[in-house]
Amino acid sequence: MKRTAFDLFHPVVALAYFAILLVMSMAAMQPVYLLVSLAAALALGASLRGSRAVARSLAWQLPLVVVVALANPLFSASGSTELFRIGARAFYLESFVYGACMGVMLASVLLTFSNASRVLTSDKIMALFGGVVPTVGLMLSMTARLVPQFVRRGGDIEGVARACTAARPIAATSPDSTKGASRRLRFREHMRLTSVLMGWSMEDSLETADAMKARGWGAAPKRTTYARFRFRRLDACALAFLAVVGASAAVAAWAACAQFRFYPSIVGFASWWSYVPYVLFAALPLAMEARERIVWRS
Repeated sequence: MKRTAFDLFHPVVALAYFAILLVMSMAAMQPVYLLVSLAAALALGASLRGSRAVARSLAWQLPLVVVVALANPLFSASGSTELFRIGARAFYLESFVYGACMGVMLASVLLTFSNASRVLTSDKIMALFGGVVPTVGLMLSMTARLVPQFVRRGGDIEGVARACTAARPIAATSPDSTKGASRRLRFREHMRLTSVLMGWSMEDSLETADAMKARGWGAAPKRTTYARFRFRRLDACALAFLAVVGASAAVAAWAACAQFRFYPSIVGFASWWSYVPYVLFAALPLAMEARERIVWRS
């Protein structure tokens, strides 16, 4: 797996950073802060996972943002800027903006979780929680591995299904088939691939459970880890720096969100300098990655 700038520090530094970032992303319900969170998550994701992986994530996250933005006015008919009416029901700009902000927040949180799973690998999670709560540490490490494993196996199954053309229904590839029949066949094909993926995963879980039992899982009250991380003075300084910058960003975000209002009209944007602490905090991994690349290339 590709090394990151967080590998220079103890895993608790990365855990503290992403914990603060996730809390800020969910608590700061203000358009500027939400856009900063989304932009930082996209940029860090492109650096860690590649621009293609981020584009594939946006392929389903952007429609999710649109759906949330369009659905919110159906449940919240509030605002002062009326856009149009359907019968007796009015749709307001403020409701659309609030829904769009909720969708952006959801997308930024999902991207941040993806970035955190790339930085906090299973060995780091076990090193953090294995000695204190080994079961929770194992669950977190396996959950972080589950999503990319599902995506990879789903791609493998789909590739095999595409290569095995003899097993496809004839009507699915025939130009004379109706649209309704082809849709049903495609739906049946997707369900079959999903069934294969779930069966593969359940079989793998049984093998994993047998392997853990054979290796003596739970025989000792405290787990050991194959990767050891020492907490150094550099890590303490990094945690102190994160605490100072995170506290400054939290105070500025609280002041900015307190004066901002969605309803009845969108008013109360703070001065530009109020967003600087959070921008600096969100851009810390990018600055660290840029520094590491400059050092290794020089």
